[in-house]
Amino acid sequence: MKPNEGSQPLGELVTLALEQYFEDLNGEIATDLYALFLKEVEKPLLQVVLRETNGNLSLAAKVLGINRGTLRTRLNKYGLKSK
Repeated sequence: MKPNEGSQPLGELVTLALEQYFEDLNGEIATDLYALFLKEVEKPLLQVVLRETNGNLSLAAKVLGINRGTLRTRLNKYGLKSK
């Protein structure tokens, strides 16, 4: 399947999730939302890319558009390990 074929664009899904987040706050004020968002999105992004590249760090870094050192730093931050 091609990207976005038969599915909503990623930006729309993020918008829906954020709208739901604010609705769930029920009037409470959000704090540190930027850090929370990055944490909630970055870890699964890394997990999926590692799975799709069979743990190949060079390929994963290329897919992500970052260098291997940065990828290793991000993996360590979330306690993720490659093969």
